[in-house]
Amino acid sequence: MVRKKHKFRSKSEEYICDFLKDLKIPIRYEDCKIKYSWIEDKTYTPDFILPNGIILEVKGWFTLDDRKKHLFIKEQHPNNDIRFIFDNPNNKLYKRGKMTYAGWCEKHKFLYCKKSDGIPNEWLIEERLWDDQEWEYEKPV
Repeated sequence: MVRKKHKFRSKSEEYICDFLKDLKIPIRYEDCKIKYSWIEDKTYTPDFILPNGIILEVKGWFTLDDRKKHLFIKEQHPNNDIRFIFDNPNNKLYKRGKMTYAGWCEKHKFLYCKKSDGIPNEWLIEERLWDDQEWEYEKPV
């Protein structure tokens, strides 16, 4: 039951809470989590693919949707080597958070670099065995 003053996500939620309280209806507000899976068929178009198969993804903003997408891709296609090039890898994921783009990459084992530092030469000359048979290519125009 909601007894004390809560910080609501919206004025509408607060309004409904007050309405239900006035009716003496016992309620609970955001006191549990319900797990679910969101499954959709999606495609990913890499920004650049080096001759050695390394995928370069260039990011100014690194949104929550971007991060989720790349975790799904990594899980479903572990042989793809996606590396990020950030305008600023020290940007925070959230305004008041501590985690940076770089920290997220390190946590999830993605390599990254800062755009102004250039692409690491090792990335360009690294030899890798890779197979792009699972990729769909657009027909040349």
